[in-house]
Amino acid sequence: MWIIIYSGLFAISFLFSLILTPLFRSIALKFNILDIPSERKVHISPKPLLGGLALFFSLILTIVIGIVILRFFWNSPGLKLLMPQSIIEIIPPLQRVISKILPIILGGTLVMIIGLFDDIKGMNAYVKLFSTSVIGILMVSWGVRITLFMPNTFFGGLLTVLWFVLLMNSFNLMDNMDGLACGVALVATLIFAGITSLQYQLFTSSILVIFAGVLAGFLIFNWYPSSMFMGDAGSMWLGFMLATLTIMSTFYSKGNPTLLPVVMPLLILGVPIFDTVSVVLIRLSRKKPLFVGDKNHFSHRLVQLGMTQPQAVAFIYLVTFCIGINATLLFAVGKLGATVILLQAVVIFIIIALLEHIGRKSIGSDSS
Repeated sequence: MWIIIYSGLFAISFLFSLILTPLFRSIALKFNILDIPSERKVHISPKPLLGGLALFFSLILTIVIGIVILRFFWNSPGLKLLMPQSIIEIIPPLQRVISKILPIILGGTLVMIIGLFDDIKGMNAYVKLFSTSVIGILMVSWGVRITLFMPNTFFGGLLTVLWFVLLMNSFNLMDNMDGLACGVALVATLIFAGITSLQYQLFTSSILVIFAGVLAGFLIFNWYPSSMFMGDAGSMWLGFMLATLTIMSTFYSKGNPTLLPVVMPLLILGVPIFDTVSVVLIRLSRKKPLFVGDKNHFSHRLVQLGMTQPQAVAFIYLVTFCIGINATLLFAVGKLGATVILLQAVVIFIIIALLEHIGRKSIGSDSS
C-alpha cells in the first residue's frame, strides 16, 4: 500500500514541478531576472533564474494537498472504512508530527528570501555565510537539532548550525554546471527515501519522496543544455532541505551492530562536501581569496581533464551513488565492516584527487 502512496506523492510533486518551472521561467524572463555569463561561469548565454521558487512551491503544494486528503479521509466515516488498516494505524501519529512541517516551511521561506535577494541584487559572501548561520540557529530554536546520543544540548546545537551552514553553502557552490546540484541532490534524496521507508519513518520518507519528485521534474529543464537555473535561492534550499530531513530522520536503532549508521548522511552527501573542501584547499594553496568564485570546483576539474559537461555531471552522479549506496550497509555490518566502508569512501576521493593531479600534470606537459 505504501508503494502506491509514495508513487502518488512522487507523481504529484513531479507534475507540479513540470508545471511551475516553465511558469517561473516566464516570470524571470519578463522581469529580466537572469544569470549573466562571466569569466568564472560555464554558460555562454543568459539563463532565467527563479527555478528555486518552482522547487519550493511544488513541494509546499504537494504537502498541503497530502494533508488535506489525509484529513478528508480521516474525518469522513464512510471513506475511512475504505482505508487499509495499516494506514489507519499511522494516521494519529502522523497528525502529531504535522507540526514538524512548520520548520520546513518557515525555514524554507527564509532561505528563499535570502537567496532571491542574492539572485536579484547580489550578496556579499560573508553576509551569505552569516545568513545561513542564522537559519541554522533558528532551526535549532524550532526543535530541529542533532543529538548523537549526547546530553550536551549546546554541542548538539552547534553541530546542527554547522551542518546547515555546510550543506547550504556546499550545494550553493556545487550549482556551477547544468543539472549538477539538482541531480546530486536527487540521487542522495532517493537513497535517504529508501532508508527511511525501510525503517518505517513515514513522515520523513514521505517528505523525501515529494522532494525527489520536485527535483526530478526540475531536472528536465535544468539538464544540459539547460533552459532554467535554480539560482542561489534554489541551491541553498536544496542544502537546507537535506540538512533538515537528515536531522529529522533516524539512522540508528537498537538492533544495529554499531553506532556508525549516524555518519550515513556524511557519506551520502560526501560529494558536495568533498567539492567544498577541495575548492577551499586549492584556493588556500594558491593564496587566492576564499570567497571569490572560480573554476576550480570538482566539475570544472573534470572538464579540464577532457570530459564534456554532461560527462562530468554524470560522473559525479555515479560517485554520489557509489558512496551513498555503500553507506546503507552500515545498518548491517559490525565495526570491521563499517571501518571498511568508511575507508573505501575516503580512498575513492583520494583516487579521484590523484587522477586529477596526474591529469593536470599531463595537460601541463603537453602544453609545454
